Amino acid sequence: MKKLSLRTRVLTGTIAATALAAGTFGAVSANAATPAAAPAAAVAKADAENKNTMESTHLTIEAATKAAQATLDAAEKENQRVSVAVVDRNGNTLVTLRGDGAGPQSYEAAQKKAYTAVSWNAPTSELAKRLANAPTLKDIPGTLFLGGGAPLTAKGAPIAGIGVAGAPSGDLDEKFAQAGVATLGK
Repeated sequence: MKKLSLRTRVLTGTIAATALAAGTFGAVSANAATPAAAPAAAVAKADAENKNTMESTHLTIEAATKAAQATLDAAEKENQRVSVAVVDRNGNTLVTLRGDGAGPQSYEAAQKKAYTAVSWNAPTSELAKRLANAPTLKDIPGTLFLGGGAPLTAKGAPIAGIGVAGAPSGDLDEKFAQAGVATLGK
């Protein structure tokens, strides 16, 4: 058997490797593109027929910012130093504003009030009244059952919560939170 030169062996190996890579790439590309379309359509059809999914409404960051600013403006008109928090349906903070001179505790309290309002789809002043019959509600992490939280709803379902803290009373905090809710209703 005749021994091939180094140049011939390198050239033959390169051609073989290129052909193998092109074939593998083509097969992978063809396999990756084709089956993806069929399952997506099947899942969409199954979800529509079986009601496995649902659409939900979410507050935009622009709307959350508008509501937070309107809330802070309402408090400032009455010379109140507050913090405002807007959370989404899942309790994730979208916007927080700490007004000039607001106490250090108000930031966290506003977030907890917003979370509490959206979690139960009710103003926190109403929820605070429920503590007489269910005192362990206050033990749920992340909640605060004091006036100052108001839910935002769409089609009857909660989509966000606004929490305010720092005014001398929960009634005032809640009044300001409702001003933010009202702004989005306009």
